[in-house]
Amino acid sequence: MTLDIVVLGLSITSSWGNGHATTYRALIKALAERGHRVTFLERDVAWYREHRDLHRPAWCRVELYDSLAELPRRHGGLVRDADLVILGSFVPDGVAIADWLTTEARGITAFYDIDTPVTLRRLEQGGTDYIAPALVPRFDLYLSFTGGPVLELIEETWGARAARPLYCAVDPELHMPHDVVPHLALGYVGTYSPDRQPTLDRLLVEPARRLPAQRFAVAGPQYPDALDWPANVARIDHLPPQEHARFYCGQRFTLNVTRADMIAAGWSPSVRLFEAGACGVPVISDRWAGLDAFYTPGSEILIADTTAEAMAILRDMPEERRRDIAAAARRRTLACHTARERARALEDHHAEARAARVRSGASRTVGAVA
Repeated sequence: MTLDIVVLGLSITSSWGNGHATTYRALIKALAERGHRVTFLERDVAWYREHRDLHRPAWCRVELYDSLAELPRRHGGLVRDADLVILGSFVPDGVAIADWLTTEARGITAFYDIDTPVTLRRLEQGGTDYIAPALVPRFDLYLSFTGGPVLELIEETWGARAARPLYCAVDPELHMPHDVVPHLALGYVGTYSPDRQPTLDRLLVEPARRLPAQRFAVAGPQYPDALDWPANVARIDHLPPQEHARFYCGQRFTLNVTRADMIAAGWSPSVRLFEAGACGVPVISDRWAGLDAFYTPGSEILIADTTAEAMAILRDMPEERRRDIAAAARRRTLACHTARERARALEDHHAEARAARVRSGASRTVGAVA
């Protein structure tokens, strides 16, 4: 069944300091490959406009809008007639947009929470500017970057009709092994975050200080100038998505560091896990509940809690075992964590929601734009 899908997301045109772009690009490209028609509606804001690295993708239609008032005027019919309308987290004026689209859309509606633990914490505090407690039950689907017990909590505490996982994923056409000799002992890709920095210091910066003959790298924007980087840690302010694969392949190991909210919730994989896995580069990760649902520790991924454990991996692991872990991770990634797998999951979630709508006899009433 071919679907007409509308996605209202934070940004697909700019990946600068915006992890959402990687997810949207991979998922929507996979949906298009499966025959679906996707339109992405993006608020035209200065930050992303000045750092745009994708203008007119061949696999979806992108429409920029300047204001909330412009949405119903230009795209009301599109939203009303779509088979599936998805609103992403952190969209500007998301509360007002959610109120409008859950009234206007005739098809299935979904809230796609790419920031689930952050959202739930803010809902407990009264809500956010992109979703409010009263709006959660109005969506047919609550699609979550976080799985595990959180899904039941979203349904029982916040009244979601159907909370389902829709994890991040990798595009294997962009992320694959490159014929590059690894010159870095360990690298990391990620925007600066105060709650991640202590782990980055413990598992990369301090090992770099203690292993001055080895080379390291940290790629990502917004790191404070005051941070003290060892001389053998290269800093890259922004690494475009198309350069990620070559960066990974230049490392013997890559590091995954998880946000504190995601660690607390568990079952919240970073896209960096899947990107590195698809490239055939072994990952050293911090520890969080549910990690073993995505990769098997010890054979497909490595866990380090301390500086000493990270250093032991970097110094002592035999090359044959390193390559075995990398190969196993790539096999698991291609089997379970590609954007094509997520696109199929979204199709299943849509079909489930349509069946539930039919069973309940519910129909969405088209109303006036607020």
